[in-house]
Amino acid sequence: MEISLDLGEGWEVFPAGGATGEAYIAQYEGQNKLFLKRNSSPFLAVLSAEGIVPKLIWTKRMENGDVITAQHWLKGRELKPIDMTDKAVAILLSKIHNSKELLNMLQRIGKKQLQPLQLLEDLKQILEKSLSTEKEICNSIQFLEQNLPYINHEYLGVCHCDVNHNNWLMSDEQELYLIDWDGAMIADPALDLGPLLYWYIPKNSWSDWLHNYGLELTANLERRMKWYVVYQTISAIVWYKNRNENHEYEQWIDQLGNMFSAFSIS
Repeated sequence: MEISLDLGEGWEVFPAGGATGEAYIAQYEGQNKLFLKRNSSPFLAVLSAEGIVPKLIWTKRMENGDVITAQHWLKGRELKPIDMTDKAVAILLSKIHNSKELLNMLQRIGKKQLQPLQLLEDLKQILEKSLSTEKEICNSIQFLEQNLPYINHEYLGVCHCDVNHNNWLMSDEQELYLIDWDGAMIADPALDLGPLLYWYIPKNSWSDWLHNYGLELTANLERRMKWYVVYQTISAIVWYKNRNENHEYEQWIDQLGNMFSAFSIS
């Protein structure tokens, strides 16, 4: 679906790729670029104001009702896995999780709080019979159920919910951004911290990384992080299974078995 958008003479608009097909690049005479997004959340304006995403230039409502946002197209690169150990990543994620402005905006647009019990119930409902009999999944569901009483956390903040290294951008001016906020939720920050630490940070460096973030590595935090890593890993297994991507499915099953040794909480 093409954007019918008149940016003036000399502009071209073409798809930017991505799973949703809602992102575009606008380029002026082969030089200046803008990143366009169809029907972005109003949340984008607050993210831009907070310096978490590239600057929002303008927002326009089209005749068909679509809302198009335009951001600076920055020269830079995606972070590599090794870059996730950088202090700047911990500092920016802490800023996000503790931002009252971001939290207020998500509440205003109707985002509900993610509760562990509901996550677990939803997960159990989507598990097929063939998956629910997998030994690693059975053991993991049992872990989630047994630890559920210890997971509720008083402080909830804005979580990105997909802190994969590909969603972190470093500009040529050394400005760090976290992009792709379509899945943002109000939840326990351990939802983001667990996968990031487990996938990218050596276990003996967790305390130092969390010190830069502003937290101490406690048994309670580690238990909550492990709970969310296990939950998200099972969700990924279901996703790959439904897409018949068997190689990735087998890899995630193996990861599910291996991750229990990475945490000191059983």
